[in-house]
Amino acid sequence: MTVPELDMIAPLDTPLPPVPPAEVLTPSQWITFLAIADTIIPSIADSSTQSIDDLAVDVPEYNNAIQKIQQIIPTGAPSDAVQNYMKDKASSTPGFKDLIHRTFGDYMRDDALKGIRVILSALDTRAGCYLLTGYPTSFCLQPVNVRQQILQGWSLSYFPQLRQLIKSFAAFTIATWVKQSRAINPVLGFPRAPVHGKPGKGFDYNFLEIPPGQDQELVETDVVIVGSGCGGGVCAKNLAEAGHRVLVTDRAYHFPAKHLPMSSTDAGIHLFHNGGVDTSDDNSVAFLAGQAWGGGGTVNWSASLQTQGFVRQEWADEGLSFFTSSEYQDCLDRVCERMGVSTKYIEHNENNRVLIEGARKLGFSAKEVPQNTGGNKHYCGYCTLGCGAAEKQGPVVSWLPDAANAGAQFMEGFEAEKIVFDFASGRRIATGVQGTWTSRDEMGGVSGSNKTKRKLLIKAKRVIVSCGSLHSPLLLLRSDLTNPQIGRNLHCHPASLVAGVFPKEIRPWEGGILTTLCEEFSNQDTHGHGAKINAMTMIPSWVLPFMPWTGGLDFKIFASKLSRMCGHCVVVRDRDSGQVYPDPVDGRCKIKYSPSAFDKGHALECILGICKIMYVMGAEEIIVSQVGVPIFTRSPDAKESVGINDASFQAWLANLRKRGLPHPETSWGSAHQMGTCRMAASETKGVVDPRGEVWGAEGLYVADASVFPSASGVNPMVTNMAISDMISRGVARGLKTESR
Repeated sequence: MTVPELDMIAPLDTPLPPVPPAEVLTPSQWITFLAIADTIIPSIADSSTQSIDDLAVDVPEYNNAIQKIQQIIPTGAPSDAVQNYMKDKASSTPGFKDLIHRTFGDYMRDDALKGIRVILSALDTRAGCYLLTGYPTSFCLQPVNVRQQILQGWSLSYFPQLRQLIKSFAAFTIATWVKQSRAINPVLGFPRAPVHGKPGKGFDYNFLEIPPGQDQELVETDVVIVGSGCGGGVCAKNLAEAGHRVLVTDRAYHFPAKHLPMSSTDAGIHLFHNGGVDTSDDNSVAFLAGQAWGGGGTVNWSASLQTQGFVRQEWADEGLSFFTSSEYQDCLDRVCERMGVSTKYIEHNENNRVLIEGARKLGFSAKEVPQNTGGNKHYCGYCTLGCGAAEKQGPVVSWLPDAANAGAQFMEGFEAEKIVFDFASGRRIATGVQGTWTSRDEMGGVSGSNKTKRKLLIKAKRVIVSCGSLHSPLLLLRSDLTNPQIGRNLHCHPASLVAGVFPKEIRPWEGGILTTLCEEFSNQDTHGHGAKINAMTMIPSWVLPFMPWTGGLDFKIFASKLSRMCGHCVVVRDRDSGQVYPDPVDGRCKIKYSPSAFDKGHALECILGICKIMYVMGAEEIIVSQVGVPIFTRSPDAKESVGINDASFQAWLANLRKRGLPHPETSWGSAHQMGTCRMAASETKGVVDPRGEVWGAEGLYVADASVFPSASGVNPMVTNMAISDMISRGVARGLKTESR
């Protein structure tokens, strides 16, 4: 195993804004928090040499761990790589505390931060420590080994609050450490930039800027589109090419291809909503949503699946006949043609090969996933951090440049605060958007503090909201729209991860991320509800936090095996829904969602299917993202001819089935949010009408995945674009009629 030579020039830096100046924790709370973090990611030493700050391990166990890791690290790694890895702890990692501070100060919900402060303070008092740990001594004064026993006890506690607490602390600490650590990547052989592919040159955007001033600035256009993602990009192209003045705004800033892919730390801040740390109110689901120029199309995985026939029929049965029409199919084909969607140029990486070949061996239905890579192979793997090759045909590479070439204008850094209306004869008519524009800093970046802010009114004949399923409903609510359906009907394709460790190096972060899927479990109720199996991005900071933490040494041994892992996730087409709503304190997005027993039942069958795929393809270990389920380890004596009928494997599956997917032990994530401004045939059932116009608000449209009547069951990009294609063409026809 060797460290690869890179064909790709390292991307340019993307400096972050300053850490918020306000203290988020008291000094004593910081000491306790870092003591917890150093228990989850400890410095590890053998019991003959350890200090009070180390996790002490018996000499034979320590030497065995060193030997295991030495056997799998890349040839050419620094000679002290394993020792540095074992010594590394969370608090000694440069930037660890700053990133925690930034997350607490800028992105964490106020109620969640208050809860953390209460726990940290309690762990520094005799009474609180005795209640939470069984010891009167402050947590931070305990030896690391005792602290580990305490946290392990929380994982098995009768009280779900403690089980949730350690699960959240562990995931948060691991994610932050993996992003910042200088010790883990040499052990994994994980490079800063993709090994395959070369840098590309993206489109040169020109953004409107507003001069300094005190008064509200006025900008006029025909159509203002709030949001530059998959829906907004398609609308911009169609309306500009129809001859209308178009202004596309976004709260995010554009980063050219030369800055991509970003580091995991920078991408979380620059490319994802709320720093990539959104969770549902009960912490059952972690939500990831793109907040970049180009929206989710900048960070998605190129999967380009058309709306399934049974979903189209389901929506048509709700009074939306468009979805079974030839017109809708034309929309689907048109957006796919523009992006060069095809399976022709796919080269599967090992992660995807294991999925499709394992499915074949088991008789499961599986297929290749079309890619929007414009006729390129695009063997990358880092696209969730932005596409440095400029090959993925998301809005930034395709739709928005087309719009610019047809005369559209763009504005980054614009925070839309509310829709503006006129009222005439009892009619509410949208006339524009009001908000605040924030310039770049004096160096042309976004990290400096010297920026211009201006209040701005954008007057327009039509307003199209394309802020995504988390924010489109909040903008409508801030604009005094009162339809009770706004924000409801949230579907999110809840996903859970299964990993398999194989006997050879895989380097799963290389190659196309999602080029295969298994559909065997997608229709479990005979009404189109079930789950699919997808390959998972294997960027370390995206995988390791979702795996159960059982101890400091166990985690470091497990994490060191990432270069030999495959990761597949179950993606549920959820029948049951949730809600997004504004935080009553600061107006930020809050999410009420928890996977239902119905949907978890479908997920469980699919998880069992993934485990079988991993086994039949030769995995030595199989790990599910449920705390309390032991790692399955294949016996060296297992007979290959027996396959999945191996008695020990079947016993492990039976235990997994018996345990189910309880909360809070199970880790869930969501990258697909839909339905919060759902399209419906009547105002009592939805937010927008069959043309995408908001019920009771003339000239106001929503064009993004929030208009889906229910979950799409596949990656939503193409469905989103096709619906937006229909909506924007209708808007163009309406404007043309008015101009006559």
